[in-house]
Amino acid sequence: MPEPTTKTASAFTKVPKSIEVTVGSVAEFSAETAKVGADVKWQKDGEDIQSGEKYTIRAKDTQHTLTVNEVTPDDEAVYSVICGTSKIHFDLKIFHPEMEVNESGNISSPSPHPEDGEEGSGLPTDDSLPDSAKGRKDSVWSVGEGSTDEIDKHDESQRSTLFIEKPQSTVMNVGGDVIFTAKVEAKDLLRKPTVKWFKGKWMDLASKAGKHLQLKELYDRNAKIFTFEMHIIKAKENYGGNYRCEVTYKDKFDSCTFDLEVLESPATPQPIDIRSAFKRSGEGQDDAGELDFSGLLKHREVKQEDTGPDIDVWELLKAAQPSEYEKIAFQYGITDLRGMLKRLKRIKREEKKSAAFAKVLDPAYQVDKGGRIKLIVDLADPTVDLKWYKNGQEIRPSTKFIFEHKGTQRMLVINNCTLNDDAAYQVRAGDEKCQTELFVRELPVTITKELQDTSTYVGERFELECEVSEEGANVKWFKNGVELENGVRARHRIKEDGLKHYLYIDDATKADSGTYSVMTTGGTSKAEIKVDLRPLRIIQPLTDMTVKLGDEINLKCEISENISGRWYKNAQIIQSSDRVKMYHKGRIHRLIIMNSLVDDEGDYTFVPEAYAITLSAKVHVIDPPKIHLDFLKAVDYTVTVVSGNKLRLEIPVSGEPAPKVVWKRGDKVITDSSGRIRAESHPDHSSLIIDCAERDDSGNYSIMVMNEAGLDSAVIKIKVVDVPDPPEAPLVTEVGEDWCIMNWEPPKYDGGSPILGYFIERKKKQSSRWMRLNFDLCREHTFEPKKMIEGVAYEVRVFAVNAIGTSKPSMPSKAFIPLAVTSEPTLLAVDDVTDTTVTMKWRPPDHIGAAGLDGYVIEYCFEAGTVPDSDSDSAWTPIITDAAQFRNLGALTDSNEAAKLTDSNVDKSAEVDASAAVQPGTVAAPPSSGKTTPTKDASVGSETKEVPDSSKAGGEGAAQKGKALTGKQDKPALPGKVENITPAGIAGGQPVSQTEQAKATAEPTLSKDIQITQDNRGVDAASEQKESKDAVTTPTEVARPSERWTVANPDLTDKTRFTIPNLPTGAKIFVRVKAVNAAGASSPRLHPQPILVKEVVEPPKIRLPRHLKQTYIRRVGETVNLVIPFQGKPRPKVIWKKDGVLVDVSQVSIRNSECDTIIFIRKAARGHSGKYELTVQVDTLEDKATIDIQIVDRPGPPQVVQIVQVWGENAALEWKPPKDNGNAAITGYTIQKADKKTMEWFTVIEHYQRTSITIPDLIIGNEYYFRAFSENMCGLSENATVTKNCAKIEKEGTPYKNPNYKEFDFSEAPQFTHPLISTIAVAGYNATLNCSVRGNPKPKIYWFKNRVLITDDPRYRTFNSQGVCTLEIRKPSPYDGGIYSCKAENDLGSTEVECKLEVKVTQ
Repeated sequence: MPEPTTKTASAFTKVPKSIEVTVGSVAEFSAETAKVGADVKWQKDGEDIQSGEKYTIRAKDTQHTLTVNEVTPDDEAVYSVICGTSKIHFDLKIFHPEMEVNESGNISSPSPHPEDGEEGSGLPTDDSLPDSAKGRKDSVWSVGEGSTDEIDKHDESQRSTLFIEKPQSTVMNVGGDVIFTAKVEAKDLLRKPTVKWFKGKWMDLASKAGKHLQLKELYDRNAKIFTFEMHIIKAKENYGGNYRCEVTYKDKFDSCTFDLEVLESPATPQPIDIRSAFKRSGEGQDDAGELDFSGLLKHREVKQEDTGPDIDVWELLKAAQPSEYEKIAFQYGITDLRGMLKRLKRIKREEKKSAAFAKVLDPAYQVDKGGRIKLIVDLADPTVDLKWYKNGQEIRPSTKFIFEHKGTQRMLVINNCTLNDDAAYQVRAGDEKCQTELFVRELPVTITKELQDTSTYVGERFELECEVSEEGANVKWFKNGVELENGVRARHRIKEDGLKHYLYIDDATKADSGTYSVMTTGGTSKAEIKVDLRPLRIIQPLTDMTVKLGDEINLKCEISENISGRWYKNAQIIQSSDRVKMYHKGRIHRLIIMNSLVDDEGDYTFVPEAYAITLSAKVHVIDPPKIHLDFLKAVDYTVTVVSGNKLRLEIPVSGEPAPKVVWKRGDKVITDSSGRIRAESHPDHSSLIIDCAERDDSGNYSIMVMNEAGLDSAVIKIKVVDVPDPPEAPLVTEVGEDWCIMNWEPPKYDGGSPILGYFIERKKKQSSRWMRLNFDLCREHTFEPKKMIEGVAYEVRVFAVNAIGTSKPSMPSKAFIPLAVTSEPTLLAVDDVTDTTVTMKWRPPDHIGAAGLDGYVIEYCFEAGTVPDSDSDSAWTPIITDAAQFRNLGALTDSNEAAKLTDSNVDKSAEVDASAAVQPGTVAAPPSSGKTTPTKDASVGSETKEVPDSSKAGGEGAAQKGKALTGKQDKPALPGKVENITPAGIAGGQPVSQTEQAKATAEPTLSKDIQITQDNRGVDAASEQKESKDAVTTPTEVARPSERWTVANPDLTDKTRFTIPNLPTGAKIFVRVKAVNAAGASSPRLHPQPILVKEVVEPPKIRLPRHLKQTYIRRVGETVNLVIPFQGKPRPKVIWKKDGVLVDVSQVSIRNSECDTIIFIRKAARGHSGKYELTVQVDTLEDKATIDIQIVDRPGPPQVVQIVQVWGENAALEWKPPKDNGNAAITGYTIQKADKKTMEWFTVIEHYQRTSITIPDLIIGNEYYFRAFSENMCGLSENATVTKNCAKIEKEGTPYKNPNYKEFDFSEAPQFTHPLISTIAVAGYNATLNCSVRGNPKPKIYWFKNRVLITDDPRYRTFNSQGVCTLEIRKPSPYDGGIYSCKAENDLGSTEVECKLEVKVTQ
């Protein structure tokens, strides 16, 4: 389906109409364009028309006219008018007045002139003519059927030029033959186009092909041209009319129209027979297949008509009622009822009788100019009032218009007809009227006296004269084919004097030369006019002169003619002014310039008008040199330039002759070279040019000018300013979680302008995109960037800004990372305890932060009864027992003595953590103060534990987190130090005991924690019970850590499990863990209870893996690596035995750990097979496990393979199992056979489990050897056992001869079995084109686009698999559309297929 197109707007607003004129008359066509001055061409039968005697072409504004003079029969053709892309066709038909059509519809010769009293000689109406003589529907005079304007045409914008030859209109006689030919070029067509032939608007002639109409198609393969022919044989009168030929190919369309006029001989007139005219042709008759409507109706039997008397069926139809029409048509054999009714309707309309007129005027009349004509009507009532009208105006009797009457006839006689009488006439009788048209034909006017060629001079007057054959004739004058019109502003005058016509031109110019012609309706005359100049002589020439600046310049010349001229200076025209005066008096010309200037120097020329002669002179003005520095407004003539820019200092200088200019910088002369600093000299100025100015270019520059009239000099100061140097790299002094503080120093050089401020930028270290941090200038030398991402490395840099601009950026600072410490580790617990080690485990912190986690630090300290003082570490601090002592201790903490005590303890404890804190909800011992304050817990009846200051711990953790980045930390509080505690909800802030605090905070975990602490003290039950009884009267000591914390791991550990080694057995330790990252260490996580360093005995237990509970099988050479976990404490003793004997460690590697044992064999051998026994012992307790290991290998070959029996085509084999089964059961055998001639082995059977077999289907006459392989779980044996003897298959009966077959030749030329198919692809999606080809040898495949070979183009991929050829187009665009072809070629020939690919873009 063709894509819709936009209709192109026509260039014409009014188009020419087809007309019909008589021989010898003038035909005029007019067209009107949409634009003024449009280029319009006229054509006749496709050839351009030039203006001349035959054709007159005129154009005025938008009106364009073509006039055909003295029309002849040869002028009858199809004309065209073209403007731009619009082309309009119209016809010129020639009417022969000697031919007339009578009332019966036959053409006959009329009488020369009707006499008075006879019927009028009016022209016949179109309805009274037969179909073959009817005119065009838009003209009374046209001949043919239908109008080309009425044909249903396609839009011109959708047409394309498919036709290279179109059918031409033809005139023929009845009974003749004609062939219409249309040709279409097929070079760009992939298949045959579709061609249809039509008659009129809708009749498709393909259904009418038969005896009289034949349609043929031809194709010239060499020229690639389709030829379509329509043959009309023995044409009949009704074959005439308008025809149309249409050709379509996909979205292309073209059509053309042509006329066929069939003329009937006047000698054999045939009357119209309604029964034959409206009878359909029957099948099998002589006229079958004519151009009638028989193909549209049913077939009917042809009935034999009875020959009877002629009956006028028209009269019957006229008199009958409409309901009887069908009956009459059936009775008289009229089958085309529709055509009959249309004809009858027209006749009835024509024969409608008038009440006033018995006979009306004819439709049209024609008379020659100066002739006489009579218009006649016949009245039905002679008494009715009758009036005549011309163009709607009533006609009064006069010498020109005479009214006559004869009986009932009324006549209007027009004498001496002129062109003004060419009008529409109307006669009114009562209330009725009839009308006609009168055409006055003008006789051609001839030229009796021709124009004469003339020569004259410029300025003189000349005239052209001609004489015509008639006064008052319309005469037109032309110059070079362009019509001359007489107007007020026209240079020419046109005059008419009787038969003579004149053309005058006063004051002739050379532009008046040319070909002049005069044209009448009967002829044309031409004459050549040549206008020349008179010869010019120079009487006094111009002379050269030299003047001083300010003097008057006076130039004078004299020529032989009194003509004007122009003055030029240096080829530029001189205009008059107050200072410049030009005088012209007779033959003398003067140029006076007052107060001469330097600019007045030059070459002066006087050019006489219309002559190619020049008078020249040189004027030289002398002036002393001078330097003009007025444009430098600075007092000291200072010029400021920005560094890096180009300075072009243009200093105006004056002087005549042109002075010499010298530039200097100091004593060094600046020459006119191509260096960076150079000087250029010009007539009116000198330039100092500094490319890419630098700081060192600042200084004084001198300029000196001199000529023969004097000397002048000046000094100019040049100052080069620049942007400042970049500052030094900034220094980041402090870093926070999302901020930092940076400082920098001002730049060393400010660029010659004060520093206005600084811009700061930052970027991520891994990025290249810098981000501006301040949009207002920072006037300080410190800045605080904020809103940075924690954990991301950043760099900062600084720009300095002065009035000139911004400096280059400074070097980036050292990379820094905004970081924060993590939260404390979680879920610290004891994992394992031995006599010398304690293993702890924990979970990572809840919040790690962007800095990540580098590892953990594990610290421990021993439980102490007293806090070590300056002399001894064995002293114990008494425990607080009541609230009063607690308050006293709090008061002591605030005193100087407490401060001294704390400071002395800190100094002695080198290993104390700087940020120790007590876990909320746990119990810790207070610091040593020399006093014991026992307290009693009423809830559990045991010792009262010291309550940690949770608020203090939280505050220190926050402080440590905030100061970790700056490296500043406060002095840490000692572990267990008691501060003033104010639980939530208790007012006053007074210290309270643990019991009161528990009640106030309602923490149910407090008693539980205390109980856990007691359970882990490591004392026996008896002592614990005794201690509980004595608690009522005796102060109880609480377990607490000492102040000496020891780091267990010198290096950070990234694991969440750690073993503290080298601990004394029986000691109690406290353990805490801190998480460390780049920002520092987190708050510690303290285990709330002391841990007893003493191992607990655990019986051994071997956890044998499930796959080792069965036989463990491995192949020879594989690695055996078995891991057997076990448990038991203390560390169990591991013993390995094989078959009751200790394992040889030189053959098998054994590795033991605390929780598992590993047996490792790097390369297993069959000797490693056996039962391995594992024993795990802890003191007197032990556990055992047995592992069965089997090492297998491929088996050996079978023993003694022999042929037992051979019969027919069979052979029986037997063998024995192999001696070596590879330490695994034999799973089967593989039997192979080999022909003795080739000894190529072929497998007969695999996985065969028996030791005997019968091998069938052996070839007669061959001898065979056999061999057997053994097979187990490792595979086949490396070698096979071959039979010693061969089995010969004997031939029986008649020997068999192989038939001799002729070798088949499979060679074949390439042939496509599936062609390419045209397709439509969507832009952006891969498209594929597929075809299949066969041929032998395998053909080579080539792909083409628009006949261009597709080679190494990444947009295309080609595939060829099993004869299927594929071209893949990757993401095509509309430019990839076109004709694609695939060519297959081998030694026997080549072939090619092609298709069209269209790529559409989705909306």
